[in-house]
Amino acid sequence: MSTAVSPDLRRIWRSARVPLALLLLIVIVALAIVLSRGKQTSGEFDPGSYEPRGSHALAHLLEQQGVQVRAAHSLAEARDAADSGTLLITNPQLVPANGLADLRRRVAHLVLVAPGSSALGMTAPTVSSAGAGEVRTLQPDCTVGAAVSAGSVTLGGRHYQTDDKTARTCYRDNGDPTFVQLADRTGTVTVLGSAEAFTNDQIAKEGNAAFGMRLLGDHRQLVWYVPSTEDPALDGEKKPFVDLIPPGWRYGALIAGIAIVLFALWRARRLGPVVREPLPVVVRSAETAEGRARLYRRGGATGHAAETLREAARTRLRKRLGLPRDAGPPAVVETVSARTGRAPNEVGAVLYGPSPSDEAALVRLANELDAVEREVERS
Repeated sequence: MSTAVSPDLRRIWRSARVPLALLLLIVIVALAIVLSRGKQTSGEFDPGSYEPRGSHALAHLLEQQGVQVRAAHSLAEARDAADSGTLLITNPQLVPANGLADLRRRVAHLVLVAPGSSALGMTAPTVSSAGAGEVRTLQPDCTVGAAVSAGSVTLGGRHYQTDDKTARTCYRDNGDPTFVQLADRTGTVTVLGSAEAFTNDQIAKEGNAAFGMRLLGDHRQLVWYVPSTEDPALDGEKKPFVDLIPPGWRYGALIAGIAIVLFALWRARRLGPVVREPLPVVVRSAETAEGRARLYRRGGATGHAAETLREAARTRLRKRLGLPRDAGPPAVVETVSARTGRAPNEVGAVLYGPSPSDEAALVRLANELDAVEREVERS
């Protein structure tokens, strides 16, 4: 015995199958793009990446200068390659503390990009982080060879401080250096606030190329270490949840999210223009004021009625004239007089004068208040 499919389910399937097919197609295309990328190097500051955020251009310039550039993407690769030359670590915060200390001992020149407190404690304990700023063009204002030959470069990013009298500081931003270099008998440590100058899209600007070649080309061998969260050496370290998601799947999730948003916009209920409902009658403000005055007249409260009408008129005038709510009588009278051309004493009598003595005077006051408001509105 077969189960009959309800008409509602069939109608839902007919209306949803085309959008679902489009969504499935987008996901398949996204996965194909991710898989086609394979093991292609595309990381930020990676010497093998041709993308704008990569650093292949600088690596190529260094090789033409005679420097042997060796890329490393794991702590083990960095240890094997490090041999008394220069070691650049693009994200030292990902490297375990014992690994940083070991690498520091293996090389003659260690260059750290935007290290945090933990990385500084293992490699340059006399340097501390002093916040962060905008990455922009800065002047060297120091005697370090790489800075002097390069001149202005694209730096900034993290700011640092040091109480080491032998430290050389350059490229200050709001008084804090974004370049700190320490040297002792074990070697040299250079701290950079940013590696923006080393990227493919910035290398040709300012003195970035000269800066990178002079700083990283001081030895015949350069190990370019780009730490990765996929490094087995980091298994014992705490990683953010986002870092545990493979980059390809992040890209696919982004494409799927965009597709879902577009689908929701396409299927969303479309509202027409706002329909203006014609009012059965339009009551002039003067008639409203007069009617309110007649109500108070019947109750024999002309003084209270006059003050109520005046306060309402003053409130509307303050709002229309841009005056504060607590604006006093002189400010209100002067502003209304300037806008309407009426004499100040005349405006003061209407807005702040004595209470009317009878019902007829109350009606005249209501008309005067309405006239003043209309004159202000027309001015």
